[in-house]
Amino acid sequence: MTKSIAYLRTSSAANVGPDKDSDKRQRAAIEAFAKRAGLEITEEFYDQDVSGADPIESRPGFSALLDRIESNGVRTVVVEDASRFARQLIVQEAGIIALIERGVRVLTSSGDDLTETNDPFKIAMRQIAGVFAQLEKARLVGKLKAARDRKRATGVKVEGRKSYREIDDEKHGGEMITMAKRLRRKTPKGGRRSLRAIADELARAGYKSESGKPYAATAIGRMLGEIQ
Repeated sequence: MTKSIAYLRTSSAANVGPDKDSDKRQRAAIEAFAKRAGLEITEEFYDQDVSGADPIESRPGFSALLDRIESNGVRTVVVEDASRFARQLIVQEAGIIALIERGVRVLTSSGDDLTETNDPFKIAMRQIAGVFAQLEKARLVGKLKAARDRKRATGVKVEGRKSYREIDDEKHGGEMITMAKRLRRKTPKGGRRSLRAIADELARAGYKSESGKPYAATAIGRMLGEIQ
C-alpha cells in the first residue's frame, strides 16, 4: 500500500471540539477513499480554527506536514476536498506549488488529483504564483540590504546573516553543499534521499549546524535551493 498523509482543516473555533463533526466527517471521507485507492494513512495533520483564506505558510499544521514530508519521503497527501486545502484559489495554488516542488501529489476523497490539471486557468495561476513568489523574495532581499546600507552609513557595523554557501565556503571549502547535492541525486533505483536522510549523512561526515546537531530538513532544502 502507498503510504500517505491526511490533511484536515476547520475554519473556526466553533467547528472544533469533541461534540463537533467537521474533523470527523473529513477523517471518515479520507479514510474511505484511502481504503478504496489502496493508500495507507500513516499520519494526520490538522489545522484547527484556520481560515481557508489564510496563507499556507502561516498554518502550523501545514508547516508540520511539510517537515514530515521532507523527513520521511511520503509523497501523497489526501484531503476531503479542495476547499479543505484552501478556499481562495490563489492560496490553494500556492500550497499546491509548494508540494509539487517536493514531488508530492494532493488527492481529494472523491479521487481528484489537485496537482495534475489540464485547466489552462489553473496552470496560469500556478505560473503567476511562482512569479510573485520570486518577486516577493527579491523585494525582501532588497529591503534588507537597504536597511543594512542605511545602518552602515551611520557608522554602525552590520553583519547580515550568512548564507549556507558562505558558511560552507568558510568552514568546509565548499564540500558540504557539493556532498548534499550528490546525495540528493536519484539513486539507480530511481528514488531520491529525503532531506532528513541527507542531513543525517552530512552529520556522519562531520557537517553539522552551529549547535553541533544535524541540520534541519528545511536547512538542507535551502542549501539545495529547493526551499526559499
